Amino acid sequence: MFFAKKVLTLYIDASTLIDMKNNYRNAIPDHWRAMSKVFIALGDEHRQRILLLFEPGERLNVGQIAEASTLSRSTVSHHLKVLRDAGVLGSEKIGKEVWFWIDRAWLLMVLENVVGYVRDAT
Repeated sequence: MFFAKKVLTLYIDASTLIDMKNNYRNAIPDHWRAMSKVFIALGDEHRQRILLLFEPGERLNVGQIAEASTLSRSTVSHHLKVLRDAGVLGSEKIGKEVWFWIDRAWLLMVLENVVGYVRDAT
């Protein structure tokens, strides 16, 4: 699943816009599908709050996040899975704990892609 994020490009070429107008059924380019997962993941206020818990460079585990939130541990785990599957968070299992961190490079690439598209479309 994480390999999909390597496909995202930083620039959208203008021919993509023309193709989208001619074939609405395929309006979302493949390299945007992974990006849409990021926006879906960030569209939930609980996941936004979880993301805001992280200090720069910090790694947190489920227990630490659950302790800081009003959510149960299982609900926090669900939200972390959504964020991880979208590429917003990276994770690593060390012993019995899974540690999470914000994948800043991925988020910057997604946001730069959107800003580049908006800049080129105006």
